[in-house]
Amino acid sequence: MYKLTTRSKKAEKQFIEVLNDRNNIKEKIDKLKLDPRRELDAHKLKGKLEGKWSCWLGTDIRMVYEIDDVNKEVVILAVGSHKIYLKL
Repeated sequence: MYKLTTRSKKAEKQFIEVLNDRNNIKEKIDKLKLDPRRELDAHKLKGKLEGKWSCWLGTDIRMVYEIDDVNKEVVILAVGSHKIYLKL
């Protein structure tokens, strides 16, 4: 099982806000920890975000992250609407 982490205060704040505002996010995050490449419509990103992953957390909520297999970590980079892709 992977653990979640962030490397910036901004990403941590975004994640906590979504976690507190949405009812079923905790269950989705638990699924993602089991397999961050297959759960929640996870997919590799392309272009300037190549090497990063994105998944669906709700109707308009996406999470962009990196996967560290050595340390078994999902590193959260941003959480929000589709606009987050433009800000990374």
